[in-house]
Order: sequence, then structure tokens, then C-alpha cells
Amino acid sequence: MDKSPLVSVVVPVYNMEAFLPETLDSILASDYPNFEVVVVDDGSKDASYRIACDYAKKDQRVRAYTQPNGGACAARNQAVRLAKGEFILPFDADDKMSETFVSDAVHVILSDMKIKAVCPRAEYFGNRKGEWKLPPFSRKLLARKNMIPICALYRKSDWERVGGYDKHIVAREDWAFWIAMLKDGGKVVTLSRVSVYYRVRTGSKRVSDRSLKRKLIDALNARHPEFFERELGGPLHYCRSWSVLLNRIYRLFHPRKVYVASDFRTLTDYVKALPALFKYDCGTVIYKGRNELREMDWHGTKVVVKSFRVPNLINRIAYGVFRSSKAQRSFEYAEMLRREGIGSPAPVAYYTERNGLLFTHSYYVCLKSECPYSYVNLMRGDFPGQEGILRAIARTTAALHEKGYLHKDYSRGNILFRRTDKGVEVEIIDLNRIRFRTVDMEEGCRNFERLPGTPEMFAILADEYAKARGFDANECLKLILKYNNAHI
Repeated sequence: MDKSPLVSVVVPVYNMEAFLPETLDSILASDYPNFEVVVVDDGSKDASYRIACDYAKKDQRVRAYTQPNGGACAARNQAVRLAKGEFILPFDADDKMSETFVSDAVHVILSDMKIKAVCPRAEYFGNRKGEWKLPPFSRKLLARKNMIPICALYRKSDWERVGGYDKHIVAREDWAFWIAMLKDGGKVVTLSRVSVYYRVRTGSKRVSDRSLKRKLIDALNARHPEFFERELGGPLHYCRSWSVLLNRIYRLFHPRKVYVASDFRTLTDYVKALPALFKYDCGTVIYKGRNELREMDWHGTKVVVKSFRVPNLINRIAYGVFRSSKAQRSFEYAEMLRREGIGSPAPVAYYTERNGLLFTHSYYVCLKSECPYSYVNLMRGDFPGQEGILRAIARTTAALHEKGYLHKDYSRGNILFRRTDKGVEVEIIDLNRIRFRTVDMEEGCRNFERLPGTPEMFAILADEYAKARGFDANECLKLILKYNNAHI
């Protein structure tokens, strides 16, 4: 029994009756001992599907399928889904391959697990002659142009990892696929001998795709902003070869400050790309009002990003020159609270940007809290364990005040909690408006004024707060009720 790994040659087809037989003949002539050919007809109006079925009847290595027209990307993805091989070799329905291509490519990819793709050398035929010369692979160059032909061997597991070919990419979907697969590492090897013959003809997809350049670049920027930030210092521009220079010029007039906590340095490229991530609506909107909150997944790390609105002109000057931004204060105050043993989601990073001397963008990034509830949930009369939760919130509030931290936006949405084996865990968020001073009993009790509740709820808060700070519980309750009349 042959132990060579199975290779699936996947061939999407649309109206290729004139070329498909020549393509399939070249594939079936391969000297590799263990391969299959998966042909997916994408709703052709000619005899392409019938031709594929005829080949499938004559050669058990060929399987033919058809589907309603959905484009090359959809057909290629379907072919890979149906493929049984460990390795995938996409192949266009009008090209030809040498009999040694598959064998050579498998030999190379098996030699090193770090190799993600094996490319052929290629020659043109049809309306153009000569060798198709592509530059050596580098990620920096991949950010500006695609130097990997679509007919490169790769592992099916990598296709699964990146989610296949992106159906939202309107052209050159192979370029987007290689970026997704290779942006975080991996080698690309080109074979030493010509293995593919690339047909050039009038009306080919490669020619027609040129008119979609702007849509393609917009789509790539939306899906891989952190990659372009790392390799180009900013987005890919329509004049692709000028991208690095244009981004450097932009940065001269729009200086930024980016700080990433040491435990999260691998996320730096995402932090630098935050303006693009918001521009292209990445992530899930949690809240959108004066400021905007989005949840995002960065390499499996779930974060929450707060985008602060652009302030008025006076504050734009103040934040641009004299004062720390709200994003920076949020980060620093979260670190401060956590050092004191007061719960707050782990701070990841902050980003601020200026336009000349005027402050513009600012973002604060923290880990997504593991606390699923906020104080809002306590307004349900039947919320289980309400008293214990209220007492935990009161103790946390007392700890803040004892340390001299007065949260000026201490509202129902900024107090989170969850139950653990050790009791109730409380986290405080939206920290940029913390003030530092001695907090006496009256000011401390007044800090509860934005929390709604019943007299019974306030009695519990007052009792536990007073115990924690050594105050009189009745006096605390009177003050809390005084400042909470509107919420009872």
C-alpha cells in the first residue's frame, strides 16, 4: 500500500469546455502515486460539467461536482471542502502542469513543517510566451503585491485555520488567502524547474480583475489592518509601491503614542492598527454613543476597546500638549487599582494620536471581563444572592475610598460582578474620571448617588460600607438615601 500522503488537486470550472480536457490530461499524467482531482463546476453554461463527468467515469481519481454560479472563490472553497487529501493543490481549468510538479512539491513540503506553500516555476503560453518571473517571497513584499501563484501546494489544515478563501474579496482572492495564511509566519519555497504552464488569453479572470483594484485594496485593508501596519507602517494605498513612503509622511503630521503592557506585546500590531479597525467596523459593537465600545478577538485574546470621542477644541489642545488622554488615564488607573487588589479588567494598551498639536484619536484596550453581570442585573427583584452581591460591591467601594480613589462616574453599568468558588468578585470599569483625594463619609456615601435601588438595597450597601470603613451604619444610610431620592 502506497504511504505517500494524498494530494487533492482542486479545479474550479466556469465555461472552460475549450481548455478543460487539456488541463485534466496534464494533471492525470502526473507521476505522483497518490492524488485525486476534485472538479467543481460553478454553474457553467457550456459543456464543462459534462466533460468533467466524462473524465470521472473513465478515471476513478477524478470526482466531478456542480453548483449554482457563485464565483471562483465559492467554487474553490467547495472543492477544498470536498477534498480528502492532506495537501491541497489549486489549479485553474485552463492551465497545464508538468508530470513531476506534484511529486516535487510534496517532497519539499514534507521536508520542513515550517514550509506553508510550495510554488512552481511557471511559463506563459497562449497569447504570451516566456517564463513567468516572480520575486522571492517576503512578507513585506506580500503586503504590496502577490508573488505566489494560485497553483501552490499547501496543507488543508492551513485552509481550515484561516477560514478558506474569503468570499468577500472581489478579485485576486488568492492574494488575500496567502496573506491570511502567511502573515504570522511560515516559509514559501519555489521549485527549481518549470512545473506549470500558465495560459494567457483575452478575457481571462486575471485580466478582468484589474478593474477591481480599488475594491480589492479596500477589502484587504479591512481584513488585515494589523498586517499592513506591521509591514507598511499603515494601510495599503492604491499606489501600492508608494505605501511605505505615504504612511511615513502621514505619521510625521499625525504623531501617535502607543503603549502596550509587557504581557501583551504580541498584540502591538493590532493596537497600532486601531484607527483602521474602527474605520472598517471590525469586532462587535457593545455600546455606541458619546464614546464607542467594541469587543474584538486578537489571536484568541478577547479584548474590549473603548474609542473616545474627539473632544472640543480647547481640550484637543490640552490633551495634545499638556494633559494625559482619557485612554492613558484609563490604562494607568486600571493598573493602579489592580496593584491595590481592587478588581478591574486587565489593561492591555492605550493609543493616542495628534494632528499637529491637536489631539484626535484615543483608544483604551483591556481584556474582556469574565464578569457576566453588572449592577443593572440587581434591579431584578428575584436576582439570586442579591444581598451577598450588594455587600461585595459595598466592600469594593469602601476599598476605593480608603485608598483615596473617588470614581466620578460610579454608575450601574460600570460595576461588574460574578460568583466564584471564593465568593463574589467585583470589577470596576470606565476609570478615566477617577479623582485622588481623601474621601470622607459624606462624599463616600454620595458616591452611591448614581446607583438605583430600593431602601432595602441601600440599607445593605450602607451597612457593609460602614463596617468596612468604621462609620456609623445609620448615618451612612441617611446620607445614601439623601443622595438617592431620585432612584428609589
